[in-house]
Amino acid sequence: MGTLREDLAREADELRETHISLVFLRGADVYKVKKPVSLGFLDFSTLDLRREACEAEVALNRRLAPDVYLGVVPVGLDASGRHVLGGGGPPVDWAVHMRRLPDEARADVRLARGELAVEDVDRIAEHVAAFHAGARSDETIASFGEPGAIAVNVRENFEQTRATVLEHVTAGEAAEIERWQTGFLEERADLFRERVANGRVRDGHGDLRLEHVYLDADAIRIIDCIEFNERFRYADVCADLAFLSMDLAWHGRTDLAERALAVYARVSNDYDLYGLVDFYESYRAYVRAKVASMLAADEDAPAETRARARAEARRYYRLALAADRPSLIPPMLVAVGGVLASGKSTVSDRLSLELGGPTINTDWVRKLMLGATPTTKLYEGAWSGAYDPAVTERVYAEVRRFARVVLRSGRPVVLDASFRDPSMRLDARRLAEEEGVPFRFVECRADPELCRERLRRRAERASVSDGRLEIFDSFLAKWKPVTELPPDEHVRIDTAEPLEHNLRLLRDVLPAWPSGAAG
Repeated sequence: MGTLREDLAREADELRETHISLVFLRGADVYKVKKPVSLGFLDFSTLDLRREACEAEVALNRRLAPDVYLGVVPVGLDASGRHVLGGGGPPVDWAVHMRRLPDEARADVRLARGELAVEDVDRIAEHVAAFHAGARSDETIASFGEPGAIAVNVRENFEQTRATVLEHVTAGEAAEIERWQTGFLEERADLFRERVANGRVRDGHGDLRLEHVYLDADAIRIIDCIEFNERFRYADVCADLAFLSMDLAWHGRTDLAERALAVYARVSNDYDLYGLVDFYESYRAYVRAKVASMLAADEDAPAETRARARAEARRYYRLALAADRPSLIPPMLVAVGGVLASGKSTVSDRLSLELGGPTINTDWVRKLMLGATPTTKLYEGAWSGAYDPAVTERVYAEVRRFARVVLRSGRPVVLDASFRDPSMRLDARRLAEEEGVPFRFVECRADPELCRERLRRRAERASVSDGRLEIFDSFLAKWKPVTELPPDEHVRIDTAEPLEHNLRLLRDVLPAWPSGAAG
């Protein structure tokens, strides 16, 4: 009579193993069996506990992959005493039954092949933001975002790796990680409490890594959320997102990690996440280091699996340590302005991508601040309603507040607004001075008739901007020429020229322009 692993592997195309599960791939199906382990943060030690965990896994994962999770099936014994799925007398174990997804659709596989494009990362970030917006939250869930609750998880990580951490990093490195994470929690406690007060703690995913994300042309499916411990799933949305950005960085794509943060911040209007994302990335890297070190120490796992886990543990520990290091690209503030349809948003988005920092767009901020969806039109007159000067001042103030948070995280930031008045431009410059970072104002220019033609085309599709042909002449009349800035801080580009031409010009005048942010 064989073991469960041996019997089910005999019928499977492939067996994949984690520190807590055996995953059997068989044709178009996947069957996942929980290992009978108790690790402190999870308990699968009894048959009933494993059944409950399987049922929870199916229910929770149907939120993000409803057509993948098919149900829970028993594992029994046949007449010869061999383990079989779906029958054979009283259950001796349970398995989650899933529809098999193609490996080539998995985000980490696509990344390894050079097939994970910026547009894919944008889609993932937008999808996760939409999931978080609709995710459950209540007083109990919110309590898990409190500094004390987070400290429980952080201290548990350190305690559960005391016996193994020095196999992967030096004593000094281990102490530095622990000192930085615990110090951040103590010194920035108010940041975490503000997140709780602002409703940013949700019933999320808890293990949002590339290998759990599947993309095709029509859908994104995300599998394998944490079902075994609510305190790992109930968390700040930033903690969820940081798993994804950390994983992209671990795979050597810091540029895509920053892109994911930037797009998520824009669509959720959550630039405050930059105040604590480095902490959460370090925390998430340490979680993965802990998991890898457990698998490396599992004597029942194959030697090749253990060796790979040891290498992964070392890399994750060092990534946890790197969160306290300066950014690859020094912080700076770039304000991009111009009249309606002058091309400023197109330029801003490319600058954001290449500089490795977010764009903060006044159109997005205005809509979300007023409770509207991004593409809802707020047509109440050129300078009234949502565009009353008092409202506009509030919007610009919020943009500057967001920008300060980003700059203090050590990242560049791009502001996308009209900046039609000298006072608006000088406010942005003053912010850069206060934060001790370089400032540049990029003025996007285009012939008025070209702007009018762009506005005609814009009217035919959904757009975040409320700029339209009817108010163009009025806006043009209110534009104040840039005379208040020193020449080295003011850059003019003609957006009738190709975008790549203008980017080459900007590379000559923007300090610390990266040759590439990957790595």
